[in-house]
Amino acid sequence: MDIQSLGKQFINGEWRDGQSSRTLDNLNPYNDELLVSFKMADVSDVDSAYKAALRAKEEWDRVNPYKKRDILERAVHYIENHEEAITDMIIDELGGTRLKAAFEIGLVKNIIKEAATFPLRMEGKILPSTEDGKENRLYRIPAGVVGVISPFNFPFFLSVKSVAPALGAGNGVVLKPHEDSPVTGGTLIGKIFEEAGIPKGLLNVVVTDIQEIGDAFVEHPIPRIISFTGSTSVGSHIGQLAVKHFKKPLLELGGNSAFIILEDADIDYAVNAAAFSRFTHQGQICMSANRILVQKSIYKEFMAKYAEKVSSLKVGDPRDPETIIGPVINIRQAENLQAMVQKGIDAGAVPILKGAISGKMVEPTILADVTADMAAAQDELFGPVVCLMPFETEEEAVEIANNTRFGLSGAIHTANLEKGVQMAKRIHTGMIHVNDVTINDEPIVAFGGEKQSGLGRMNGEWSLDEFTTLQWISVNFGQRTFPY
Repeated sequence: MDIQSLGKQFINGEWRDGQSSRTLDNLNPYNDELLVSFKMADVSDVDSAYKAALRAKEEWDRVNPYKKRDILERAVHYIENHEEAITDMIIDELGGTRLKAAFEIGLVKNIIKEAATFPLRMEGKILPSTEDGKENRLYRIPAGVVGVISPFNFPFFLSVKSVAPALGAGNGVVLKPHEDSPVTGGTLIGKIFEEAGIPKGLLNVVVTDIQEIGDAFVEHPIPRIISFTGSTSVGSHIGQLAVKHFKKPLLELGGNSAFIILEDADIDYAVNAAAFSRFTHQGQICMSANRILVQKSIYKEFMAKYAEKVSSLKVGDPRDPETIIGPVINIRQAENLQAMVQKGIDAGAVPILKGAISGKMVEPTILADVTADMAAAQDELFGPVVCLMPFETEEEAVEIANNTRFGLSGAIHTANLEKGVQMAKRIHTGMIHVNDVTINDEPIVAFGGEKQSGLGRMNGEWSLDEFTTLQWISVNFGQRTFPY
């Protein structure tokens, strides 16, 4: 298996070209090498994919739950047997380092293992009735067909995070990967589940873009759920469009995580955790720490040690095992980062480390003395740029942390763990971690954001809830008495 073999649409169990006259060139972001070209899917391909998923879902309904479990487990075995090839794809398509690839593959295997338990957890209830001789039954059933739209940063995991639980819960799926990650976020996943033995057409992958299909992926009448991971602005549009068409939106959106360091924290440990929280995969993670909040009594010491640590991170070829920071995904991202850094400096931020930007290679930048009113502190910095913000009191730290429209992740470092927990409870975020990094995702723990960071919760029982619905069937063992 190599990336060139995955350059087709995967619709109704067939690998074929899309019907559009347009092509999508999939380029290596480090060296601009052409990896593979796709003939794009058009609206008719989207229609075919959704219809195939609906048909195959009826076949999937008849598969024994234990066999469904076995099929999903085979997907994990396939990944394990092709781990080196998948690592190469993540490096070549995403500019991800070997460290990032191993991290992402591990997340994928864990979430599929969890999803493999779902067929055996489709539990219902029998409830009493107000009527004599009557029984109320609640059946947990699949929602139907799920449309999944995935991003470019962790596309293998963030696609599978919806695809595997949706399949495990009994649904058909149509996946539209981001145009910058059509293989690792799309056709690779189609191949994995095809080899695992799912029914033909149950999972479909359409490689296209919005210029080609507009809102057809969301507006199509078949899907009952639209699961989207990406920017808040696009997520807002998709969420509104889904509700307009009576579909459930499941949204994992942007973040502006605060990493808070209190004066009693282990500074050296906090330095390492803050570096990991910001610069893993070039900072292109929704949970990345955008704002490092440091108590004033240790601010200068932390700043010096943090700058030294970040300066040591190797920038360059993601194929080099020593590389920590590879390229950002495209020129647009690099240009946006350059503009945001300059805007921060113009507003008064002090660049204690200002990395060069050459094409898609963005070296780390640390902006110190950032204030809450600056755009750098309010907008998501989706790259290797970070803000340092001093604070006097814990109350002020909480206020700064909450001064954002986002609420995805966060971290608090302190020697007093219970103080950290009590402080964490006051921060309006879906997830926050004491003496840890902001980047955390575990297969059985509720994952999701508050405010403009999303709607819904994923992983474990929460994914099972999101991708199923309940049907009430009552049984009257006798005859009711009617008033007329």
